[in-house]
Amino acid sequence: MLFNSIAFLVFFPIVVCCYFLLPYRYRWVLLLAASYYFYMCWRVEYIILIMLSTLVDYFVAIKMHELADKKDRRKWLYGSLGVNLGLLFFFKYFNFFGSSANAVLEQFNIIAAFPSLEVLLPVGISFYTFQTLSYSIDVYNDKVEPERHLGRFALYVSFFPQLVAGPIERPARLLPQFRQNFDFDYQRVVQGLKMMAWGFFLKLVIADRLAPMVDVVFREPSAYYGLSILLASFFFAFQIFCDFAGYSIIAIGAAKIMGYDLMENFRRPYLATSIRTFWQRWHISLSTWFKDYVYIPLGGNRVVKWRWYYNLFITFLVSGLWHGANWTFVVWGALHGLFLIVAIVTQEMREKLVQGVGLGSDNKILKVGQILSTFLLVCLAWIFFRANSLTDAFVLIGHLFDFSHTTNWALIPGFANLDILVALGLIGLLVFIQVLEEWGISPNPLYHNSPIVRWAAYIILVTLIVGFGVFTSKEFIYFQF
Repeated sequence: MLFNSIAFLVFFPIVVCCYFLLPYRYRWVLLLAASYYFYMCWRVEYIILIMLSTLVDYFVAIKMHELADKKDRRKWLYGSLGVNLGLLFFFKYFNFFGSSANAVLEQFNIIAAFPSLEVLLPVGISFYTFQTLSYSIDVYNDKVEPERHLGRFALYVSFFPQLVAGPIERPARLLPQFRQNFDFDYQRVVQGLKMMAWGFFLKLVIADRLAPMVDVVFREPSAYYGLSILLASFFFAFQIFCDFAGYSIIAIGAAKIMGYDLMENFRRPYLATSIRTFWQRWHISLSTWFKDYVYIPLGGNRVVKWRWYYNLFITFLVSGLWHGANWTFVVWGALHGLFLIVAIVTQEMREKLVQGVGLGSDNKILKVGQILSTFLLVCLAWIFFRANSLTDAFVLIGHLFDFSHTTNWALIPGFANLDILVALGLIGLLVFIQVLEEWGISPNPLYHNSPIVRWAAYIILVTLIVGFGVFTSKEFIYFQF
């Protein structure tokens, strides 16, 4: 079930009404049933995978807690890792690694040996797998107590607002909330609805309006050059942000209405002044997951320099692979790893250069330059992320600065320039709002003290969504991961 569907607009109010009408002790039953139904709207049989992961990690955690010897506990942890990562590998990566191995074998004139399986990728499997793995690992490390209530643990794994595309919650943060009794709170409900409305605006009015212009260029990269590719790449940067941040904000708002607090997942990432700060602002729940469960266990920065660089690169490489079974995602992750390593290696030289020209670290011109250079690097990497293949990505980059094929005034052939200008205007409005927020100024009239201003903002926002939104029930981008 998509957030941007009529089905959800019926489903969610019914769940919320029943939630507040039910006694506290029965609410977990309602939410678990609603979450399983929400997921089964895509494909009924894949609920078995969630149930399997839930049961395995529930019993593994209890067993680990009973054992004092870490060596004995480690065997059970490996069992949890094996089941969860095994399911993820089978459904998401088996064909990818098989076809890659076949391609290598063919170079040596060896007959391909790995079959291709006709299986659909279960929606959200990467997200709920990481969420339940964090529980097993945290219990193993004595960071949390095992949850004895099977129903509440099953709800932790499958909570419908963030089941399909996060935020990826930690057990210490979300599980205790399922033991709390939340009464109806008008102010909290209003705040949640405002967040949902803003999320729908980002998704329907901006992301889905940009999507066709991006799709047409990336579908046939050899047919486009220069300005068309520049615009499509620029538009994709904001499409994926508005699409994914929109989903996260809707999820956070939906949970808030019922009393639950989900973690912030985006914090104005395109105003980051470096790749490092970009990853402190983009998909925060995933970047912190990789930091805590991959980067730090590898040794983090508490090792010799070459090993530190290795740890960073491997973490980003795995992060890229997490996003999808395609070499484009691997290259995307590798690029971000390289960007970060180069930034570390050149940091001292860059600081001396800045001092040499008499600029302080708080210089506004310097900061704008850092923001723009970071954004350009991120956009370059997005080309690999969005491209259908590495070949397509290199074609796009090869055509990027070729302006010799421009024969008319169409910015992107097939689309009216007015539509493109409207898209640029919407992006400009979003950037303007986020810059003011970055400066500590809240320009959002949805939260104004005056009720007249607030209600005018409500009406305008709803009008923009209804009048300019793209209502084609287009899936959120991160559903494919």
